[in-house]
Amino acid sequence: MNISTASLCDGAQAGREQRDAPCSISILEKADESRWDDFVLGSEGGTFYHLAGWRSIFESQFGHRSHYLLAESDGEILAVLPLVHVRSLLFGNALISVPFLVYGGPVSRSIEAERAIVDYACELAGRLGVDHLELRNQQALKCTADEQKWQLSNTHVTFRKVMDADPDANLKSIPRKQRAMIRKGEQAVLTWQMDDDVSRLYPAMLECKRNLGTPFFGRGYLQAIKNTFTDSVEILTVVHGKDAVCSVMSFRFRDEILPYYGGGGDLARVLKGNDFMYWCVMEKACKEGVRIFDYGRSAVGSGAYRFKKHWGFEPEPLAYQYYLVRANDLPNLNPSNPKYSRAISLWKRLPVSVAGLIGPPIAARLG
Repeated sequence: MNISTASLCDGAQAGREQRDAPCSISILEKADESRWDDFVLGSEGGTFYHLAGWRSIFESQFGHRSHYLLAESDGEILAVLPLVHVRSLLFGNALISVPFLVYGGPVSRSIEAERAIVDYACELAGRLGVDHLELRNQQALKCTADEQKWQLSNTHVTFRKVMDADPDANLKSIPRKQRAMIRKGEQAVLTWQMDDDVSRLYPAMLECKRNLGTPFFGRGYLQAIKNTFTDSVEILTVVHGKDAVCSVMSFRFRDEILPYYGGGGDLARVLKGNDFMYWCVMEKACKEGVRIFDYGRSAVGSGAYRFKKHWGFEPEPLAYQYYLVRANDLPNLNPSNPKYSRAISLWKRLPVSVAGLIGPPIAARLG
């Protein structure tokens, strides 16, 4: 059984209120972060990636200026929209909700407030002189003004599934060939451990990304996520004897588990460590009462897309929407873009140590 998030702008949806009262737009202050998070947690469209803690991570780790917008009326929050300004000579100039993560866009309980906060974001994008404003919505907005300046991209999908309360039932729901990969990991006598820091996760991620030809962030970014969100972040590392095989950082949000940063190197490939690892995350979460397993986004047709399909997950389209300011066309930063093929090929041949040295500044500008 697959689930999808309801339309953000459907006034008939349950839990949404039709309001005509005017609202004011302001920038989030540090003192209001707990109110922001309470609103996100209590709103149907809220996600882990909307939480206020990401703002300090983006600013401290990458130096990106943020504009976390609040729409309020009579002291009550009606809508929020986290925005981050990412500027790069190579990859363009954009205002994004939210960069480096998979879900964003406005979270609202009021149709009028949603319109107001999106309109404000468009005006802000114009004042900042960006190429475009990007809203990483799960469902397309229906309340955008100036429709001719908005474009929709459907190049990415997400994979979400309601888990059974019985781990054995979840295992049986995985297609036979994929179950065989998990069994091979078990036969290789793999086990898993929980980590409090990123000392094993970071090298696993760095090698994985190098093998894919993609620059990766610095160690400090991953540790900042763990330090900021504490118990809402779990790091599971698969080991073979004394050797770390692969590792994954997962996020807990309400009744969901979201494995996000995960990978391993050659040893993981040989021992089927990644297959075993994601099953361990699923089994552990299921036993702890988590209902939803969110495998995150993938570009349609990519290797990650095929991997998740093999697990029996069905893709659900993501509606990323772009408000074009100075740009005439949608950006295409997808690794499948032929213009990046030579750079990807060269990156794959770098020593991991070199990729770790020169990769973080590049990754921080990709958005």
